[in-house]
Amino acid sequence: MISFVRGPVASLSLSHAVIDVNGVGMLVIATPKTLGGLRVGEEATLTTAMIVREDSMTLYGFADEREREVFDVLLTVSGIGPRLALAILSVLEPESIASGVAAGDGKAFTKVPGVGPKVAGRIVLELKGKLHPTGTATSAGPAAAARMEWKDQVVAAMTSLGWNEKDALKAIDAAVAAEPELAEGANVPAVLRATLRWLGQDTGRQKSGVR
Repeated sequence: MISFVRGPVASLSLSHAVIDVNGVGMLVIATPKTLGGLRVGEEATLTTAMIVREDSMTLYGFADEREREVFDVLLTVSGIGPRLALAILSVLEPESIASGVAAGDGKAFTKVPGVGPKVAGRIVLELKGKLHPTGTATSAGPAAAARMEWKDQVVAAMTSLGWNEKDALKAIDAAVAAEPELAEGANVPAVLRATLRWLGQDTGRQKSGVR
């Protein structure tokens, strides 16, 4: 079991990072927010969980122990595998997940692509008593917190790809204005793709100067 990796970031993509651990490139899949905190060439430490299957060994990375803890607990829900567990963490913060379970709020989980009402209900039912809020969740209202979460995660992903925060925010707002339904679903990967697509359509924009 590999519980964490530490070393310079060799490369970054929208879904994973490669960490140089004593000359060995460890590919670690993570959420856009976690990846957004990394910079190529800088040393990073990621808490990890290794999922072993008959035909693969996949390493998932997390910003902290709490994120990994919630990931591990999500995997105990029938029908939820590592990819879907990571998708949930890409849309909802660990404390939002714990609060949703504690409050019996299955609707909060339906914002995640691939999670319908039945799966959301199963999450709440099967995790009751297994996941408890720590009291560190944001004091903003649930709807405002969800909006802040998805936008922060997209900004983090954009900055990891080379855009500065101000330009990333402008591009995200423009993309969402063009496709308002993106904000309603709070689908981080979809908003990120739409933002990059919007940037690509305007060939006059440069990474350092979105207008």
